[in-house]
Amino acid sequence: MLQTPDPYLDTWMGREALAEAMIPVIGRLYRENNVVVSIHGRSLTNKSTMHILKAHRFARRISGDELALEETAPLLNILAKLDLGSAAIDIARLHQKFRDEGNEADLEEFLRAELAGILGRRGDGDGTGTDVVLYGFGRIGRLLARLLIEKASGGNGLRLRAVVVRRGSDNDLAKRASLLRRDSIHGPFDGTIRIDDHANTITANGVQIQIIYSDDPAAIDYTAYGINNALVVDNTGRWRDAEGLSQHLRSRGVARVLLTAPGEGDLKNIVHGINHRTIEDTDRIISAASCTTNAITPVLKAIHERFGVVHGHVETIHSYTNDQNLIDNFHKGDRRGRSAPLNMVITETGAAEAAAKALPELLGKLTGSSIRVPTPDVSLAILHLGLENATTKDAVNNFLREMSLHSGLRKQIDYIDSPEVVSSDFVGSRRTGIVDGLATVSTDRNLVLYVWYDNEFGYSCQVVRVMEQMAGVHRPSLPATDIVEEAMSVLATWAPA
Repeated sequence: MLQTPDPYLDTWMGREALAEAMIPVIGRLYRENNVVVSIHGRSLTNKSTMHILKAHRFARRISGDELALEETAPLLNILAKLDLGSAAIDIARLHQKFRDEGNEADLEEFLRAELAGILGRRGDGDGTGTDVVLYGFGRIGRLLARLLIEKASGGNGLRLRAVVVRRGSDNDLAKRASLLRRDSIHGPFDGTIRIDDHANTITANGVQIQIIYSDDPAAIDYTAYGINNALVVDNTGRWRDAEGLSQHLRSRGVARVLLTAPGEGDLKNIVHGINHRTIEDTDRIISAASCTTNAITPVLKAIHERFGVVHGHVETIHSYTNDQNLIDNFHKGDRRGRSAPLNMVITETGAAEAAAKALPELLGKLTGSSIRVPTPDVSLAILHLGLENATTKDAVNNFLREMSLHSGLRKQIDYIDSPEVVSSDFVGSRRTGIVDGLATVSTDRNLVLYVWYDNEFGYSCQVVRVMEQMAGVHRPSLPATDIVEEAMSVLATWAPA
C-alpha cells in the first residue's frame, strides 16, 4: 500500500537540505575570508543544521516573518564568490535591506555596493593579531579559552597563546586538558584536544596553548615562548588594584592587563556596551567589572534614559561559587563558610556601586545586596526602581524588547516572555542580562524588573568584547548601521503612560 506523502515533513526535509548546504559555504567564508556570518547577531559559524534553522526561525521576532532559507542561500553563495575581507556580516539585515532598497538592482550588484568597503580585501592583516595570556584557568579562564578558540581564524584577532597556572600534581597537564574538555555545566568542548607532555602544550582545534607553571606574575619571560605585546587576562582575583596587577607588566612580553573582577581604586571598570569607548591606548590595566554589574548596567542605562531612575535597590539571587564551601568550614567572610549546596546565604555585593561607576548619572542612587543559592550557574537580579516618569508594565516590556532587538545594547540585553522558563534555560546565554517580561511589575513610578544572567558564560562573552576593544581587533559589522541613531529612535518610540 502506497503511503500518502506528508507535505509538512517534505517541507521540513527540504529546509534541512538547504541548511546543510549552507554549512560548507559559511565555513569557507570563515576560514578563507575571516568572515563571520550571523542572523540578527546569532552567529552561524561552526553551527549545526538545526542551529541554522532555529536562527532563521528567530528572525520572526524582528521582522514578524520567519527568514526564508530559499532567499538567504543564494545570498550566501554570492558572498562566497566575492573577494571579501574580514567582517561580521548579518545576512538577515542584508536581506531586509535588499528588499527595502535594492529591488531595482540584482542581488549581486546590491551586495557589491553594500560591501564595497571590504571587496578585494581578503588576506588583509593575515598573521596579525594580539597575543593573549590567561593568568589562571578556573571557571572564567576555561570559558574564555573556549570562546577564544571558537573565534580563532587565520591568526587574526585575539590569539590565545598561553595559560599560567601553579602546578597542582605530576599529571597537571592532563588534568587541565580534561577540565577544558569536560564541563558539568556547559557540556563537552566542541572539538578535539591534544596534549604534549614534553612541550607542556594543549592543542585545541588547532590552537596551541603553552602551559606555563609559575606563582610569580612578575617573573615570566613570555618572549621565550614567542609571545610579545601580550594582553594578560588575570582570572585569579588575587589582585584587584593597580599596584598588585602591575606585577604582570614587569614580565617580558606583556603590554596590557585585564582583570575579570571588580577593580579597586582608580581602575576603570568597563561594561561593554556602556563605557567601552572610554578605553584609551594609554590604559595599561583595566577591569571588566563583575558578572552582576555587566548584567544590570545595560538594563539600568536603558531604563534611566527612557524613564529616569530616581533611586533603586538591586537584589541578586546568585548561584554559589568556588569561593564558598561544600560543607561547613572556616571562611574569612561572614556566612560564606556554611555549606553552599545546602543553604541560602546572605552576603554582600558591590554591583550597585560598580554600576554607578560605569553610569555616573546613577551615582548615589543605588543600593545592593545578594543571596547565594544552591544552584551551580545562572543568577537573577531583581531591580526595584523609583522612576521620574510614570509608566506601565506593557510600555516597559515593549521598550526593553525593542532595545534587545534593535538598539546598540542588543548584544547585552535579551528579552523573554515565556511562562515556563527557569534558571537552567539560560545556561550558555551570550547576552549579559535577559529581562523576564512576565515578571515585570509596574505601579505608577515604581518598577520591579527581573533580569536573568549566566554569571559564567554571559560574563565571559562580555570579557571577550572588552578584550577585542582593548586590542582593536573587532571585525567591522555589515551592513553598516548608525547604532546611536538607531538607539535614539528606539528610545523615542515608547512614550510614558
